[in-house]
Amino acid sequence: MAQALVRTEFDRKRLIDLIGKAKLPLSVRWESGRARSIDQNALQWKWAQEVAVQLGDTDAADVQARWKLVHGVPILREDDDFREVYDARIKPLPYEAKIAMMRLGFPVSRMMKVGQMTRYLDAIQRECAEQGWWITIPEEAA
Repeated sequence: MAQALVRTEFDRKRLIDLIGKAKLPLSVRWESGRARSIDQNALQWKWAQEVAVQLGDTDAADVQARWKLVHGVPILREDDDFREVYDARIKPLPYEAKIAMMRLGFPVSRMMKVGQMTRYLDAIQRECAEQGWWITIPEEAA
């Protein structure tokens, strides 16, 4: 399956040309926005490591799993399809089981677009400030 990120008018014209030359039948699917950035993903892990060190009794994976559940899932639940599946299959589980699922790689932040990931990181930053946890603030945000 082919995939393309269209950022410019040139990219759009190139994609239209490619679709025009493709053999039929053809299925096409697109969505607005772009996936979270590598920098955003690296930042959440950096913060999780910094908080884990300050807490002393946990590791970065546990911190990140909790953040995914507490901050990330509510953002993704704004999407009807995600909410339908999550509410039917995951929401009824006990808290500890949800955390275990997050730690084992349940997709939350990797499903986010840049805007969603920005909201997620903002929520984490607010929590850290409220709890008195020190985290590195990127230069462009300072």
